[in-house]
Amino acid sequence: MGIKTALPAAELGFYSLVLSGALAYAGRGLLEASQDGAHRKAFRESVRPGWEYIGRKMDVADFEWVMWFTSFRNVIIFALSGHVLFAKLCTMVAPQLRSWMYAVYGALAVLGTMGPWYLLLLLGHCVSLYLASLLGQPWLCLGLSLASLASFKLDPLISWQSGLVTGTFDLQEVLFHGGSGFTVLRCASFVLESCAHPDRHYSLADLLKYNFYLPFFFFGPIMTFDRFHAQMSQVEPVRREGELWRIQAQAGLSVVAIMAVDIFFHFFYILTIPSDLKFANRLPDSALAGLAYSNLVYDWVKAAVLFGVVNTVARLDHLDPPQAPKCITALYVFAETHFDRGINDWLCKYVYDHIGGEHSEVIPELGATVATFAITTLWLGPCDIVYLWSFLNCFGLNFELWAQKLAEWGPLAQIEASPRLLWPSYSSPTVVSSW
Repeated sequence: MGIKTALPAAELGFYSLVLSGALAYAGRGLLEASQDGAHRKAFRESVRPGWEYIGRKMDVADFEWVMWFTSFRNVIIFALSGHVLFAKLCTMVAPQLRSWMYAVYGALAVLGTMGPWYLLLLLGHCVSLYLASLLGQPWLCLGLSLASLASFKLDPLISWQSGLVTGTFDLQEVLFHGGSGFTVLRCASFVLESCAHPDRHYSLADLLKYNFYLPFFFFGPIMTFDRFHAQMSQVEPVRREGELWRIQAQAGLSVVAIMAVDIFFHFFYILTIPSDLKFANRLPDSALAGLAYSNLVYDWVKAAVLFGVVNTVARLDHLDPPQAPKCITALYVFAETHFDRGINDWLCKYVYDHIGGEHSEVIPELGATVATFAITTLWLGPCDIVYLWSFLNCFGLNFELWAQKLAEWGPLAQIEASPRLLWPSYSSPTVVSSW
């Protein structure tokens, strides 16, 4: 989405040098603020004992991260390890049935985690959208898919559906929204592919095998149905040379990132400080800037770890899943402001590229971005901050195209080209369409 131009290496090096100096300066102030606030009354709930042998406490304000690596750690390891072992056994014994085995294992895991009513609820959405796909009307299927997604995002339907989940545990709400939201997106991909390729005669079984693949079920990333079906249908998949080494390297990077976050939280209380506004208001501007930047990078690291672990398992199953999001430090155009590459691919394939075409005309681009961010707003959950975020990103993408069109306008194009009459020409960076 938008225009992406590669920056020169010298410019990137200069920016890196400036950023490193700024982070070092801001980090010093943030470290001092963390030490000063460690014993404040407002910090007691989220700053708990950590490395007591050196007198360091730990920021535990992010309950999801804490749950992943404390009470739910063994459950996650058991479920994913069981999937890997089960997948290896199926690949050796009956490779032609491996997609069925993955679906059965995933459905049983969902059943054991969230209960039978949740499983039946998702099956109801899957069957309803499958029946809609038999009509062969893509706009109707997309509309019904969005209506299904809205039922998990807006009251009163969300309250009624969430009430069907039995039991109570810390991550229940997170798993409910993750599993239901990604289920609807996967169903939408399936029904739209069915409408686009009626000759392929996709069945309800294909949808269920696609949806209940456990590594992707609760937290994504989402693969479009055509890619997943093509890769999973390979009876005897063959690994590329060096693939196992790359899988091991990715797993190792995920472990290193987890350890780095654990160390970081023992020295910088970036999640707790914003909860005490009185204390935060006394911080110098440099420390506040470092605090904001650290929270943004932490969100990226959290997603990178999540997708890294899931992608490692998926690649062991001979799939090629979407990569982890690009670090925000390396972003400099609105074309790359997407966070989840899987959802980005989904939006581009079924909405943005379908409406915007070549993304070279102002009016179609405006319609494409408005439709794309309207769906993104629904996906994230409508609220004031999401409305503002969507508006700014939508405006930024269109503004880049307007600036490009203005630069191509006759008088300005002549002014831009005039220095080339005095100086030797050089090769300009490649411009590609991306989102």
